[in-house]
Amino acid sequence: MVKHVILWTLKENLTAAEKAEVKAGIKAGLEGLAGKIPGLLEIRVFTEGLPSSNADLMLDSSFADQESLKDYAVHPEHVAVAETKVRPYTALRSCLDYEV
Repeated sequence: MVKHVILWTLKENLTAAEKAEVKAGIKAGLEGLAGKIPGLLEIRVFTEGLPSSNADLMLDSSFADQESLKDYAVHPEHVAVAETKVRPYTALRSCLDYEV
């Protein structure tokens, strides 16, 4: 199994209300991919970090193998979410992929 973890920092010019809306959209969009992409075993988005956090939200996902992760990256439904709900609003993205 492969874990795919991403931390995002939202753009600074977003208001608190806009950030809340963006977080909700990212969560709904990414978690809505469950059951739609072969090899995607689990996908969760966390939007409410503790005050000690230095990122705004986190994706925690699991894939059957590295090939499934590669297929997810280019899957049209994932690309649509990334291009409309994530990339326009994020300033920083950190990713860690690892085998379990």
